Amino acid sequence: MTREDRATLWRHMRAPVLSFVALMALLAVNVVLGATLPFRAVWVAEAVVVVCMVLTVLLVSMEVWSEPPLVRVFSALGFFWLLILFGMTLVDYLTR
Repeated sequence: MTREDRATLWRHMRAPVLSFVALMALLAVNVVLGATLPFRAVWVAEAVVVVCMVLTVLLVSMEVWSEPPLVRVFSALGFFWLLILFGMTLVDYLTR
């Protein structure tokens, strides 16, 4: 493998590798928050970390930031619909 091949490979793999590292770091932050901060409102901090993880997946892994506006709108609507479904499931579990 030549030096040019390595540079080309790194150019193509930079975003996936960095997004993976960012997601693992955010997962570690989420686990540490859950394990070391046993207070009542820790879920707010964990929710912020989860939103950062979702945005990382949406913008970097799915490459929505480089798509046309219509694709961005439908991508956002899909995640909004997923949020609605999780909310409905949570309401079902909390009311039983």
